[in-house]
Amino acid sequence: MHQFIALYRQPDDEAAFMKHYTEVHTPLVQKIPGLQSLQVTRLERNPMGGAPEFFLMAVMTYPDADTFKAAMNSPENAAAGKDLMGFAAGTVTLMTGRTLR
Repeated sequence: MHQFIALYRQPDDEAAFMKHYTEVHTPLVQKIPGLQSLQVTRLERNPMGGAPEFFLMAVMTYPDADTFKAAMNSPENAAAGKDLMGFAAGTVTLMTGRTLR
């Protein structure tokens, strides 16, 4: 499986961020063709009990490389990316990954 991962640092206004994330951004992401799953996790603490570096993690899963590539090149992904840069630029770190087992 191929994954697209977004890690978000603590926003200045968490309530406004979460409202936009759930009401606007998530529906855009869910329209991306080939998306197999979207898992969003609120990160609460590091193993030592302190505040984590990131506050939210989203993992989008695609079944294979071809589906992932098509999804990343889709107009729906472009729309989600444009929205992301509008509300989370400077707070988000993006990366891709591949499940090994």
